[in-house]
Amino acid sequence: MLYSYSLHEAAECIDWLYFFHAWGFGRRFSGVSRIHACPSCRNSWVGSFPAEERAKAGEAARLYDDARFLLDHLDETEIRIEGLAEIFPANSREDNIVFRIPPSGSGSRGGGEVLFPLLRQQRPAAGSDVCLCLSDFVRPEASGIEDRVGVFATAVRAEKALAGMCDVYQQLLLQTLCDRLSEACAELMHAAVRRVQWGYAPHERLTAEELLAGKYVGIRPAIGYPSLPDQSEAFLIDRLLGMGKIGVSLTETGAMQPAASTCGLMLGHPAARYFAVGKISDEQLHDYAARRGMPSDTLRRFLSGNL
Repeated sequence: MLYSYSLHEAAECIDWLYFFHAWGFGRRFSGVSRIHACPSCRNSWVGSFPAEERAKAGEAARLYDDARFLLDHLDETEIRIEGLAEIFPANSREDNIVFRIPPSGSGSRGGGEVLFPLLRQQRPAAGSDVCLCLSDFVRPEASGIEDRVGVFATAVRAEKALAGMCDVYQQLLLQTLCDRLSEACAELMHAAVRRVQWGYAPHERLTAEELLAGKYVGIRPAIGYPSLPDQSEAFLIDRLLGMGKIGVSLTETGAMQPAASTCGLMLGHPAARYFAVGKISDEQLHDYAARRGMPSDTLRRFLSGNL
């Protein structure tokens, strides 16, 4: 299913914490996004920082003002915010998810199965005695009961807006905002999937703040993030979705173009949670490579941070 959002809709769901992180500001500086813009409130907020940090707090406030001004004055016709989401019959098979595509499916296969290999933690996270894999949150194939798993992709295209900017700072500002708008699109689309398209949470009504805090059932792990660290699995997402429908293409290394794009899985299990796969052994690498049908040396490049 194709989703499209206006600039105003997506801007209301921007996670400003990660916007500021991209510009080198710590978590506490993102608090300016929750402060009233009047001089009194701003001065009070800046004054709440230690003397040696007030100059940086002032910079954060100016950066936020610049970003909001740009969002308020962008031409809506020069930016496209789109997403794709499909819900597939699926089951887990050991450390894999097996997607079953009906003959009328919208993916590029048009029928059959797609094996989606996953990685399992080799050491439990602090406070846990379980080594997690995302397949743990999908009903096992051996149960004989079919489950559902969602697949998504988003993209923000702003070539026209960027082409009209001569100022390098404005270009960088817009590029950073496009990254956040792509994530905001995923957040809004995920909410629509939970309530309507998949419909496992039809009565959910959450504010933007509650959405960003993850106060909903299920998770939305993205390719390249700690529980899905192998960027080359974007090719499997493309096989399932056909990301060209929203103008997304993949480089030979699996990087998404345009850069302000994201893709991944949607899991509805009420116990599903995010985790980091962490370091893996050579034995697991070879097992994963066999399941992917790829040479271990090729996957070493994609998983260098986990070896």
